[in-house]
Amino acid sequence: MKIGITGASGLIGQKVGRLGLETGHEVIGYSRRAMQAGAAISRSCVTSADDPLPETPLDALVHLAGESLLGVWTAAKQQRIWESRVQLTQAIVARLRDWQPQNRPRVLLCASGIGFYGDRGDEVLDEGSSAGSGFLADLCQAWEAAAREAESLGIRVVLLRTSMVLAHEGGAYPLMRMAFRLGVGGRLGSGKQWMSWIHVQDEAKLILWAAEKESVSGPLNLCSPQPVTNADFTRALARSVRRPAFLHAPAIALRLLAGGMAREMLLASQRVSPRQSTDLGYRFAYSTLDQALKQLQHG
Repeated sequence: MKIGITGASGLIGQKVGRLGLETGHEVIGYSRRAMQAGAAISRSCVTSADDPLPETPLDALVHLAGESLLGVWTAAKQQRIWESRVQLTQAIVARLRDWQPQNRPRVLLCASGIGFYGDRGDEVLDEGSSAGSGFLADLCQAWEAAAREAESLGIRVVLLRTSMVLAHEGGAYPLMRMAFRLGVGGRLGSGKQWMSWIHVQDEAKLILWAAEKESVSGPLNLCSPQPVTNADFTRALARSVRRPAFLHAPAIALRLLAGGMAREMLLASQRVSPRQSTDLGYRFAYSTLDQALKQLQHG
């Protein structure tokens, strides 16, 4: 397959690109600038505000580009997040309309997030669950609606509702591991909130699996089948680095320091099930948190 990737220089884009190359696919990276030599792509296409997706024959397009969610959610930060996801996706689908039909990808795999579900306590959430409320839920709904416009072009659309990705190279894990090694790790808030997570290798494999498997469409939860509470996550991470975890970050302090990001990313409870992928036969390499942390610690 010829697989195009926006956000190909990011953590997940690099993993998908490398796995794509290893499994015999051609990988084309879309970026505002030519990508560095050694990037996990076959070749790159330079984009611009006027042309966010230069026409190149593709079998699949994996759209991962977007402003990082980390940081204090000021009004300006939220606007950048919205524009880099919703408006960019709208522009990409509009650009696909201009392509020659024979060059359009058969499938568009668009990043989204489990923030779609909002804060749902102990409720088990699968791809058929309703949307929640809050900035992330509103963002994901608009983002997914923009991607689904590609269905009118006869393109299969997969909505990648990603959970917290655990990886050596980036994301939250290296920061959490460092904090725990220094003895300043601990549970967040009550610790009762559910955390859904996925090992980066399963993240990349699931994306390519969904690209290749024509029966996959619509929302796809990218998460382990075994979510854990924040308290259990804290204990498991402390065990993996052989450090105690006595500290506790009160919810009120987190809200004061990080505002909406803390409320929706650190304290929200999302007990998510990857029902579509397990029903269709995907087998997770890392289904338990202890397996994932052991690989990250010693792999």
